[in-house]
Amino acid sequence: MYGFIEKTSDLKEENAIYNEVVEAGKGWMHELLPGQSLRIVDMEGNQAVDTTFYDMTNPEDHYGAIPTIVMQKNIYLTTGTILRTESGKPLLEITADLTGRHDTIGGACSAQSNTVRYAREKIYMHNCRDSFMLQLADDTHGFMKRDLAPNINFFMNVPVSKDGGSKFCTGQICGDESVRAYDGVSQQLSAAQ
Repeated sequence: MYGFIEKTSDLKEENAIYNEVVEAGKGWMHELLPGQSLRIVDMEGNQAVDTTFYDMTNPEDHYGAIPTIVMQKNIYLTTGTILRTESGKPLLEITADLTGRHDTIGGACSAQSNTVRYAREKIYMHNCRDSFMLQLADDTHGFMKRDLAPNINFFMNVPVSKDGGSKFCTGQICGDESVRAYDGVSQQLSAAQ
């Protein structure tokens, strides 16, 4: 699959069986059952949503960035992308997308990466790796630090040049601040943000 496949979601907020607004910098973890959909909306624009997925029938076979990229022959995720586990098993499919650039290679920001990206004094600012760790620590399924899986940065554009270089941009195309949405259809899995 190549290129952005723009598709508006058919999901309606009023039909949701669960609705949660997660404030910037906060974490969230929720179990999805087979056939349920997860919709992620960047409500104010210019936000990235670091997300990972676990197969609850085999949590060690969690979301795998490499199998996902290799099987679709594309580093960018969009409508029709099958998110895969480390073993290559289909985990869920992106069924609607208005962005076309969801990063799956940059990983979750950490205290250390924030000092490189922003400034040395930013080592204490919020970071997504710590949010993931707090969610795993509070979970009742027995997840531990070793279970921290690769993640997707929904709504984060990390352009990769032909020579393999990359840079982080906020917004879909450096500077875009529009509101965007992503939908995914699941198997039994747990999503952590």
